[in-house]
Amino acid sequence: METITWGDFEKVELRVGTILQVLDFPEARKPAYKIQVDFGAFGIKWSSAQITKHYTKEELPGRQVVGVINFPKKQIANFMSEFLVTGFADENGDIVLAAVDKPVPNGNKLV
Repeated sequence: METITWGDFEKVELRVGTILQVLDFPEARKPAYKIQVDFGAFGIKWSSAQITKHYTKEELPGRQVVGVINFPKKQIANFMSEFLVTGFADENGDIVLAAVDKPVPNGNKLV
């Protein structure tokens, strides 16, 4: 494991946002949703999220998630992903979202 400095960590914009909308993403190579997230002062952004094994589209709106918002946009199939949704792989490699357990203001930075 490589050691990083505090300055390196501070460069990563890990921000909390609330999921507004979830759409199917049939064009993705691996099963995924398109999710729209409100990051407060940082705006509303879209991302592709491979979270279909543990979450339905109906249960995600209103949930807060942690995203990296300072990566460049990335094209995934015919879609531009504007941030990285964070999560952890379970024993089968399926993603479980990283999230907060109490509501906090959208756009707050992980500290």
